Amino acid sequence: MPLDHTPRRVVSLQPSATVILDAIGKLDCLVACTKYCADVVPAISQQKITIVSDSWTASADQIRRMTPDLVIAAVPYQEKSVAEILKSGARFLGLAPKSLADIYTDITVISGIFDALDRGHQLVAEMQQEIEAVRKKTEGKPRPRVFCEEWGKPIIASQHWVAELVEAAGGEIVGSPGTQISAEEVLAQNPDVLVMAWCGAGDRVPLDKLIRNRKWSQMNAAQQGRVYCIQDEFLNTPAPTLLDGLRALAAAIHPQDFPQPAGLRCITDPVAVDSER
Repeated sequence: MPLDHTPRRVVSLQPSATVILDAIGKLDCLVACTKYCADVVPAISQQKITIVSDSWTASADQIRRMTPDLVIAAVPYQEKSVAEILKSGARFLGLAPKSLADIYTDITVISGIFDALDRGHQLVAEMQQEIEAVRKKTEGKPRPRVFCEEWGKPIIASQHWVAELVEAAGGEIVGSPGTQISAEEVLAQNPDVLVMAWCGAGDRVPLDKLIRNRKWSQMNAAQQGRVYCIQDEFLNTPAPTLLDGLRALAAAIHPQDFPQPAGLRCITDPVAVDSER
């Protein structure tokens, strides 16, 4: 009989890896994860799983105490954190997705490591099918110009996979994905829809305040009341969770064609914002 080298004790330092483990039915291998993982995988709070630092602040001592077979981490990293992971002596899988294709590859790699390749392929197919279904539903419709923001100080545009989801949801992306941009540059491009999904902020981005402080009240999006907050995990977790982000984007871009899902919040009073110019 061949030896079974499937990892039995896994430390996940990134929510996306934890979501993928859960989706392929391997959450029982998880012995430690971050507090952010618990936010996106509710089942963690029902299990005895240790909370450790994430990919940005990893600790060799924390990891070593868990005696893992495998540590999974993903960007963003600090050089010091990578050194800490390596110093722990555990096997290390590092992920750095930029596109939907990269995310599909990460799902396939993780499912292969855990002898769940069929489930991984199925999961990728399900994601692709839903994305394609939304794309077909928006074919031939007007394409509003959309700016998506993953951080506010400085303003950083959302990642490339978000731009791909915006395109599938019937929008045209404004700005270069994953890059810093000024408030003046965004205003000059005058998007029709604004989407805020700040890393670590959940759904608590202060939309009205941002429009006032950035002097965006004359922007098309503000004038039309099309300024949205999408729950952080839905767009910033490169995993099957992105399907929730896709549904939210579709509802923001084409509200007449898609129901408003949980995790999508619109600006409360665009008229009041405009009056404070």
